[in-house]
Amino acid sequence: MKEIIVNVDKDKNKTIILLENGIMLEKYNENVDNHRLEGNIYLGKVQNVLKGMQAAFVDIGEEKNTFIHLKDILEKVDEKQEDINQVIQRQDIKEVIKPGDLLIVQIKRDGTNRKGARVSTHLNLPGRYCVLMPKTPFITVSQKIEKEEERTRLTKIVEQSLPDDCGAIIRTSALGKQEEEIQKDINSLYLLWEEIAQKAQQQLKAPVLLKRSYGMIQKILIDLVDQNIDKITVNSKQEYQAIAKLVKEMKEPIKVELQEENLLEIHDIKKQIEKLENRKIWLKCGGFITIDKTEALTAIDVNSGKYTGNQDLEHTVFEVNKEASVEIAKQLRLRDIGGIIIIDYIDMQEEENKEKIIQILKENLKKDRSKTQIVGFSKLNLLEMTRKHMCSQEE
Repeated sequence: MKEIIVNVDKDKNKTIILLENGIMLEKYNENVDNHRLEGNIYLGKVQNVLKGMQAAFVDIGEEKNTFIHLKDILEKVDEKQEDINQVIQRQDIKEVIKPGDLLIVQIKRDGTNRKGARVSTHLNLPGRYCVLMPKTPFITVSQKIEKEEERTRLTKIVEQSLPDDCGAIIRTSALGKQEEEIQKDINSLYLLWEEIAQKAQQQLKAPVLLKRSYGMIQKILIDLVDQNIDKITVNSKQEYQAIAKLVKEMKEPIKVELQEENLLEIHDIKKQIEKLENRKIWLKCGGFITIDKTEALTAIDVNSGKYTGNQDLEHTVFEVNKEASVEIAKQLRLRDIGGIIIIDYIDMQEEENKEKIIQILKENLKKDRSKTQIVGFSKLNLLEMTRKHMCSQEE
């Protein structure tokens, strides 16, 4: 049984949890104090242009100006056909924009105490089955849709449904859906884009907010409704009404229940949440992994711990690495770890075993809704991979 728990505490902070048979699969927090801008669309005003960095600062009306790179201003290219770095080298940003110019931009990454947010003119409007990309005329398909026949079918449907000046990302949720459903999704997204563009044209001054992104609860529900969810339990009347309305609009047979108590205690998941704070995670075999986050990347170390094995060293090492791979995939999803990830497995001598570990990790990452990419083992015997945060607009 799969269910979603939405717990709102006395300070209005929200915890959203996906459970399967009582086991936590995903967890997200939305705090009142967090001024989250990611996904918002603005009509911004260019403040100054930095030729040496091929970048500019854009005022969107927030305390800090946002940062935009030249590649996020130029027309987006299909990287399968053209190298974006070569395109940038042929351009001078001062010939593309100047101070005072108005740009429709979307927040791609929230700012920090030291930096402003990162923005782009490449807009993503997420729907249920597709992400519409205005003024980006090419189509990509989620890597999690593996069958070539299905990828081709969906691409044809989207090609026929898209306006000439738009592209799309076909989401995993489109798998097996009928043409009518996908067309309806694209049409509603294009109407939204027309409203945003019209609003921008009517503005007499900038900066101004054109479109606020979905709240975290709404975004997660849209993403998860096709995951065979049986029930959603909420402990806030306000959130209950909003969620019940959304589920009804989606015409999904999901039970929405209101329980005005602390759901984290009722469902006995506090211990599972507390474990997410641990740096060290023990494996059933007696080995363990450690997870350390830095500003640049996340480092995961695999250790044999108490496990000694009953065969040769290579087999012992492989068994620990194998179990660690399953746990790493689980923890990446649970902790929503994004960005560059470096895994220091216990050294294996046989190339065949390294390849098996990569395949085991790939197989377990298929359960993750987020986009992941395994680069492979480096010369230093470190496995390199990347993962997108689930709050990202793209899939």
